[in-house]
Amino acid sequence: MTGLQVSFAEAVFLAFWAVLIAELVGDRSIYALASLALRFRWVVVFLGYAVANAAKMAVAAMLAHAITHFHSRWTYIVSAVAFFVSAVLIWVDEHDEIGKVNAKREAWPKAAAICFCSFFLTEWGDSGQIAAAALVLKSHLLLATWLGATLGVMFKGAAALTLGLQIRNRLPVNTLRVLSSVSCCVLGVFAIAQGVRT
Repeated sequence: MTGLQVSFAEAVFLAFWAVLIAELVGDRSIYALASLALRFRWVVVFLGYAVANAAKMAVAAMLAHAITHFHSRWTYIVSAVAFFVSAVLIWVDEHDEIGKVNAKREAWPKAAAICFCSFFLTEWGDSGQIAAAALVLKSHLLLATWLGATLGVMFKGAAALTLGLQIRNRLPVNTLRVLSSVSCCVLGVFAIAQGVRT
């Protein structure tokens, strides 16, 4: 198979654009990101999101051929379970008697774990990963494609977080907890529905 003749910088831009468009149009993690931003600190949410998606794009780039054919009901089931577990973990509140300082220390690792798992365990073989895998197959530039794809996903994440932060500044904590948990449950139901249709 002949490769697409592009420079490293061109491959980064192509991957950024292709993945950003694919993720904006066909991806639901944007809603999960906004929901998690309602409950946890935006820095923790964004770091969990960024690390999880950088790892997923690395897998997509390295397993390009397999990823382009990867479409299974099991991916939807795993996504649904991850969304439901996230909903439960978001719902559970830290104990008030611990004290504010200790609660902040404990909340950070819990929030980071929830955010990472919410994104790493869901939506494998989605449109963004398939776009990245297809570009690797065409260009044979693994690092450039991974870099551009990761930047595209992070750009989308920053936009979703901005929306989540705007909502968080206007609603009480208990309302935010309910909204976040319900949003994750709805995403889990959608994942099951997609798995049933395939």
